[in-house]
Amino acid sequence: MKKVVLILMLSLLYSCNAKQIEQDNNLSTDETYMAFDDISSEFENKGYKKDEFDPLSGYNRAMTSFNDSFYIYISKPVILTYQDVVHPTIRTGVSNFFTNLGFPIRFINNLLQFKFQNSWEELQMFLLNTTFGIAGLIDVAKENNFDIKHHDEDFGQTLATWGVGEGFHIVLPIFGPSNLRDTFAFFVDDYANPLKKGDSSFYLSDSTEESIGLRTFKVVNDSSFKAEVYDKIRKDAIDLYPYLKDLHKKQREKQIKE
Repeated sequence: MKKVVLILMLSLLYSCNAKQIEQDNNLSTDETYMAFDDISSEFENKGYKKDEFDPLSGYNRAMTSFNDSFYIYISKPVILTYQDVVHPTIRTGVSNFFTNLGFPIRFINNLLQFKFQNSWEELQMFLLNTTFGIAGLIDVAKENNFDIKHHDEDFGQTLATWGVGEGFHIVLPIFGPSNLRDTFAFFVDDYANPLKKGDSSFYLSDSTEESIGLRTFKVVNDSSFKAEVYDKIRKDAIDLYPYLKDLHKKQREKQIKE
């Protein structure tokens, strides 16, 4: 629990950069909407393929309805309250901190895909942000306009690069749309996730409760920057399940190609 307190204390220290980070945060939010609009426009005129192999369609529809209700009645009120109470500067610092913690997953998967330049940039980012960025609370490269950036890669993308197909669609409780390949890959990536419960100093969590708490905190904080995106999806969707399914498929295809 001491580690959680340390995170919050470091977040407060980060607030000294308020003006600069608020500008960066506004840009990040705009980029989120632009990314959504780009992806959604790619398939909005393409109908759902009814003959597409979907052996779990009944379960997937039920789980989509459950997740939708969970978001509307539980997640959304928490996210909006957090958004109102916590200053954007603090939220951006927390987001940077968790992004920095994701270094091992990105680094390993870039290596496995033979993206050596990306791996090198990830290593530079991690060293800069961990040391000069107050344990990752400040994105040093971004603030100083360095020509390096994060390269988000996970084991699902690595498997796709190796030619492994996505398999059938699966809607996970709370987590939402996925597929057979990415569901398996999630558990592989989790071994390199510092938020996982573990006995070594590499892991931040000493118990399952702490691990769940940190992961939930991360999701709530990240969601506070794009709280309106899901509302836009719900508004645009005639049938939520195939809409989310197609959106997820297009997002993953785009991520794999990058």
